[in-house]
Amino acid sequence: MMLAFTYLPEGKLQLSERPRPKLAPGGAVVKVKACAVCGTDLRTYLNGNPRITPPRVIGHELCGELVEINAELGSKPDGLSPGERITVSPAIGCGRCYSCTRGYTNLCQALQTIGFQYDGGFAEYMQIPVEAFQRGNVNRVPPSIGDEEAALAEPVACVINGQELLGIAKGDTVAVFGAGFIGCLHAELALRKGAGRVFLIEIHPLRVQGARRLLPEIEIIDQAGIDLESEVTRLTSGKGADAVIVACSAEQAQADALRIAARRGKVSLFGGLPGEARRGLESNAIHYKELSVFGAHASTPVQNRLALDWIGRGRLEVKKYIGDIYTLSGIEEAFEDLRQERILKAIVRP
Repeated sequence: MMLAFTYLPEGKLQLSERPRPKLAPGGAVVKVKACAVCGTDLRTYLNGNPRITPPRVIGHELCGELVEINAELGSKPDGLSPGERITVSPAIGCGRCYSCTRGYTNLCQALQTIGFQYDGGFAEYMQIPVEAFQRGNVNRVPPSIGDEEAALAEPVACVINGQELLGIAKGDTVAVFGAGFIGCLHAELALRKGAGRVFLIEIHPLRVQGARRLLPEIEIIDQAGIDLESEVTRLTSGKGADAVIVACSAEQAQADALRIAARRGKVSLFGGLPGEARRGLESNAIHYKELSVFGAHASTPVQNRLALDWIGRGRLEVKKYIGDIYTLSGIEEAFEDLRQERILKAIVRP
């Protein structure tokens, strides 16, 4: 038996004992070394999630050590063996549909995801399905990367995916809504892509303070008590932002993004909204300003490998964002600390 954090049929999460996963044909079993709490996990904790098939162990930002690997595994990376550490790109495509054959496995019509349709990493042990190996979703972690940093490669990959759609160019002005972990990553990567100015927009005082401390090279806009559209207009000499990224789950931020975007600007609706908040965007703003509006969902195995490479080479330093490390038995404390916005990122070490 093992301890696991499980999503139940009634839409609640519960910490309980479960059988340790068995080695399946063509698959593997890992001992979970670290699993980070994603914003989607937090929304599931607060509101449930109809996309998850219960009962299901959640958690998809993970690093694990291989303890068992099936001898019949014909598509594994060369030399992969027990004792090595791996990460898994959680969105596993079918490999056959229109999106998969073009490399967009994250948009697969029959997508199966770790923590949603496969058991995830908030457990002592986790099964890696054969499909993850067959589709190239399993990545070896180099010795230079710690467990916690490796677990954060997946959200970095999601940010890479979102920004690839925007095509941020040298000298662009980029505005990011939300100074949480994802928003901070977006701001950092935009600057490293050559953006001339990056604004990070936040309304909560603690996050404003945290962003100023963590990202001294980014221009932080405290949205409390100001007219945001007027402020961005002033800062950009009337032009607006070339690219706007909504990295928070706030309907008002999506509406504001259209207002502060420059003509022919690009807007990424990166953060998902709760079901009851989908009332639609102001289409006239999109029409008359000739805006391009993008979604962003998950990431591909290629983007996950790129994220690991960036972290390993020191191009992106993610350790500074980790607020605290929790045991599996203390996982609900991690969720509460995130809910109260006491930390940016929580890591669970089973």
